Amino acid sequence: MSKQDSEAAGKLPLQDNGIAKTYNAPARTSRLGHLYIIPLLMLTLFTGAVIGMYFQPPGLRVFFNATGLQPGAGSDMPIAIAVQKVSAQEEVAVISEGDVLALGRIIPRGDVINVATPSGAGDARIAALNVNVGDTVEPRDILAELDNLPQLQSAVRTAQANVAVRDAALAQTRASIDASRAEAQASLSKAEAGATETDAELSRVTSLFERGVTTRAEMDRAIASANTATRDVERNIATLSRYAAGSDTVQADIAVAEANLTAAKAELARAEQDIERGYVRAPTKSTVLQIHAQPGERPSASGIIDLGDTSQMTIEAEVYQSMIARVTIGDPISASADALPQPLTGVVTAIGLEIGRQSITSDDPAANTDARVVDVIISLDADSSARARALTNLETIVRIDAGRTE
Repeated sequence: MSKQDSEAAGKLPLQDNGIAKTYNAPARTSRLGHLYIIPLLMLTLFTGAVIGMYFQPPGLRVFFNATGLQPGAGSDMPIAIAVQKVSAQEEVAVISEGDVLALGRIIPRGDVINVATPSGAGDARIAALNVNVGDTVEPRDILAELDNLPQLQSAVRTAQANVAVRDAALAQTRASIDASRAEAQASLSKAEAGATETDAELSRVTSLFERGVTTRAEMDRAIASANTATRDVERNIATLSRYAAGSDTVQADIAVAEANLTAAKAELARAEQDIERGYVRAPTKSTVLQIHAQPGERPSASGIIDLGDTSQMTIEAEVYQSMIARVTIGDPISASADALPQPLTGVVTAIGLEIGRQSITSDDPAANTDARVVDVIISLDADSSARARALTNLETIVRIDAGRTE
């Protein structure tokens, strides 16, 4: 075999003490084929890791459940946790380094108003409801009437009648004083006329007595008559003074009658104020969100009706205390929830001044319910507010673009 034939067959000739030997060498194509296995294996492992973290198939979930491990738990920032699945403030606090995430709930502007029965209504029951869920009401509109209303209305009518009686008594007192004054004036005029007549008679008798025409007895009778007439005039003057304007007697009688009238009017005002205990009125312009009591039922501690200003919807977010320093007024936000086909948008409009205990928690009984949070109020834009109008108290995941104030 020639050298060319040996090389063509993949054999190399060797010289060993002049004796030609040949060895079979591996083909170059075979060696290159083994080199492709390494990157293919690495690509397969990487693809499996990505699929495992993204989809978390049943086998991987079983592994995590059995070992108690969590995806990304060994790092400061968890991985493979969807924002919609976040339910604990501790997870919210560390899930994003740039944005601030928080649990929140959708509320009307100013929160939900729980309308209760008026003060002093006691054990009154609902007699009639004047609104339905979804109705818009104005301030002072009557939402409901209580069954104590007829009794309160009767008290008002009684008080009104008492005022009329006291008013008539005052008028009667004044009329009586006027009549007594006129009578005293007439008596005085009569007495003065009698005194004038007796004085004239006394003058005539005196003239006759001086001339010796009449007797002393006639003279004494004339003097006595004149004195009596003078005293009658003085007595009638005293009587008339009792009914003169500004006298103590007149002032006392009128004062008593006026005081009785004032007391009756005060009783009427109290009865008219008490009648409000029979009505449930709207405090502000708002929308009826929910009705808790029906006619015939006694309102519970939860009140009668929930109202809210749904013309502007907001979100109350509870930001974890360690992250509140990153939030500023005007920061844009987006809020997501399973019930929302697309996220809501808005801006931060208020930041609470007190750190409190969280009130928005997950259904997990093992969840920490003592996280310390700060309330942040977010005003939704017009489109988001309209879409959230019927979703009061819906829990959301709020993403605040911290430091990106528009």
